[in-house]
Amino acid sequence: MTVAMEKPEKTEKPEPTGPDGPATSVRRFSRRTAVAAILVVWLLLFAMLRGRQTLDLAAADLTDLHRWFNDANDSIGANRNSNPLFLYFFNEIRLVIDTLVTFVQELISQPSAGRPLPQIGWLGVVGIAGFVSWAVGNWRVALLAVAGFTFMGLQGLWQESMDTLALTLSAVFVALLFAIPLGVWAGLSDRFNRIVTPFLDFMQTMPTFVYLAPLTLFFLIGPASATIATMIYAAPPAIRITAHAIRSVPETTVEAADSLGATRRQSLLKVLLPMSKRTVVMGVNQTIMAALAMVTIAALIDAPGLGKTVIQALQSLDVGTAFNAGLAIVVMAIVLDRVTTAASAREETARRSGGRFLKWRRPLLGAGAVVTAVLVYMSHTYVWAAEFPGEAGLGSSIARGADTATTWAQDNLSGLTNAFRDALTNGLLNPFQTLLTDSPWWLVGMALIGLGAVLGGWSAGVTAAVCVGLLVGTGVWSDAMTTLASTVVATVLVMVLGVVFGVWMGRSLLVDRILRPTLDAAQVMPPFVYLVPFLALFGATRFTAIVAAIVYAAPVATKIIADGVRAVPATTVEAATSAGCSTWQLITKVQLPMARGALTLATNQGLIYVLSMVVVGGLVGAGALGYDVVAGFSQGQLYGKGLAAGLAIVLLGVMFDRITQAAARRVSA
Repeated sequence: MTVAMEKPEKTEKPEPTGPDGPATSVRRFSRRTAVAAILVVWLLLFAMLRGRQTLDLAAADLTDLHRWFNDANDSIGANRNSNPLFLYFFNEIRLVIDTLVTFVQELISQPSAGRPLPQIGWLGVVGIAGFVSWAVGNWRVALLAVAGFTFMGLQGLWQESMDTLALTLSAVFVALLFAIPLGVWAGLSDRFNRIVTPFLDFMQTMPTFVYLAPLTLFFLIGPASATIATMIYAAPPAIRITAHAIRSVPETTVEAADSLGATRRQSLLKVLLPMSKRTVVMGVNQTIMAALAMVTIAALIDAPGLGKTVIQALQSLDVGTAFNAGLAIVVMAIVLDRVTTAASAREETARRSGGRFLKWRRPLLGAGAVVTAVLVYMSHTYVWAAEFPGEAGLGSSIARGADTATTWAQDNLSGLTNAFRDALTNGLLNPFQTLLTDSPWWLVGMALIGLGAVLGGWSAGVTAAVCVGLLVGTGVWSDAMTTLASTVVATVLVMVLGVVFGVWMGRSLLVDRILRPTLDAAQVMPPFVYLVPFLALFGATRFTAIVAAIVYAAPVATKIIADGVRAVPATTVEAATSAGCSTWQLITKVQLPMARGALTLATNQGLIYVLSMVVVGGLVGAGALGYDVVAGFSQGQLYGKGLAAGLAIVLLGVMFDRITQAAARRVSA
């Protein structure tokens, strides 16, 4: 009775004036007011305290922490073969990984014992690539694989490409050896899933650079460290996607198997894994793509292959050579992506074909296996089938063409590109960087903590406080603020592009069908590749890294926003249209506000992608933390500073990730 009498009182409340209701509007208004107040106070104090307590540190200067890292590195190097922890643990791991990598390299890329050439030459590798692609995919993918591998040889980069492939395969093999069982465990156990998820989040938040320095401390510079770093970076997608695949199997199917008396082992092997096979293969695809991206960056720690060619070319500003090697990386990425994607969809494709080709498939595969075995034998026996023929004429032509295009662009477009660069640099980047680097460190820290608390809640504020304190302790505060400025500016521009194209895709299926394949292809390419064309346009400056970061991060932000806009209920859109809303009003008053959860998630992903790319830009003059890391690898006395810079990158990534994720949860609540 009481409830019935109270109900009319609830219905007498005023109707919400917008989709969020008055309480949400007040809350959002108070957050906006708080953010504005923080920024105003920051600007006022900056005007009074500019240039004081900035914690600036010269490029060659070291702090006590940096010297301690150097001493630790020297101590570890001196006791590597006597300390039991290294003697029986780290050195053994390095030996096993090094043996695996050496075996694969001697198989396809490097001269093996007693032979001037690998065990399997180019003809055998091309044959194996075509046969495997056909067996797991289809004949179209097999043709793509054969054409792609042949193209890499014609570029004059066969050995470099095979070195990259050998490291990638080794890292993927070891990663999947651990990732698939851990993913299955996480899919079966809620407790283990809760334990492992924060570690996976942390591993995927960290930019690729930061894996390198700590691993060289324990495993030295070389292919083994590169493979271990790649394995660590590539494993999380496989674990996460495998767990999701296991959890996505319908409960009714599992219950039916249990009711028939299946044991847990039988249920796993006969029901869960077969029904989640396609999704698991997608996880393998993501692991391969992550491994390829990491292997190229691991050239900084002496990993052989295409990445080393790109790095050397970037450091000498040789755009032609960098473009040729970058193109080979793109071709390899496309081939590996298409093969694994086709493998995940093969059964569905076979079902659509009605089985009319299935009766011929096994005999043809048998014949293909025989042909492949013959090609492998020939490549093992004959020099002409082992060493790729030709003088790399195609690669030289590509490099000359890239150099010609670069010269033309610099001669004819320099006015436009320089004007664009100067306008963005002087109008947006420099003022914001000055605000961050010339403000007292404690003022910037308080502003970041305040913004974190307002946008993400008290937990995000605590995370920001911890990260700020640790950033100060790293001794590279000024460089961290420079990187922060570039990251924020690039992220703002990423979101502008993401909103424009994401709304366009979300409102038009035709535009989505046209743009999405391009965006998917852009996400396949390793980060290094993006630096090359912008190096040609803008030269070796920090602006090159920023533009490359924008292009690298825009695809993922655009797709998230497009999906968010499309998820707005059609009935809501129709109601707004019938109420007389124009297209602009419909977008700004209905679709974007209702997709603000997707906008916040896109900001989160954009920040992480931009941060990882901005620090890679240290190779082309971006300076700041990226330069510190690179210098730490090349100059022994700066190793400690480079390690501290890697830690600072982690702290920035964690702070960005926690604040934006918390903001996304608050917006969606």
